[in-house]
Amino acid sequence: MTFIRRFDHVGITVADLDAVTAFFVGLGLEADPKMAVEGEFLDTVIGMTGARTEIVMLRAPGGGTTLELSSFTRPDHLSGSPAAPANELGLRNVAFEVHDLHAAVEHAAADGYGLVGGVGEYEGVWRMAYVRGPEGIIVSLAERIEK
Repeated sequence: MTFIRRFDHVGITVADLDAVTAFFVGLGLEADPKMAVEGEFLDTVIGMTGARTEIVMLRAPGGGTTLELSSFTRPDHLSGSPAAPANELGLRNVAFEVHDLHAAVEHAAADGYGLVGGVGEYEGVWRMAYVRGPEGIIVSLAERIEK
């Protein structure tokens, strides 16, 4: 028996919800309106009392799995590891296929977000790069190489 019906979303907790949302919208994701969640439901699910968070859901044009950005107003944020290397345990990157890798990397760089390493090619099929976005989030951008 399988329990999973579909892949729904990936959630990332951030300190500056507006800045991180703007970064992903700048790459081409579409944002739903910001919403606040608090009360018994949230407290029960996350195992905390008196929690409150603001959430923005983002999706690629055309739909699919979403990215949830969450910023807690209660309790205060706990510091993460914004300079974590790619081999640190835990969620290390969020990946997107892009139309033009070099243009996407240049766009991120213009906003102050640079490459973690360089642009690599995998077996003549994919061109890929890691960009370290706001709050240290590593965003994997990949472009299919057309033959």
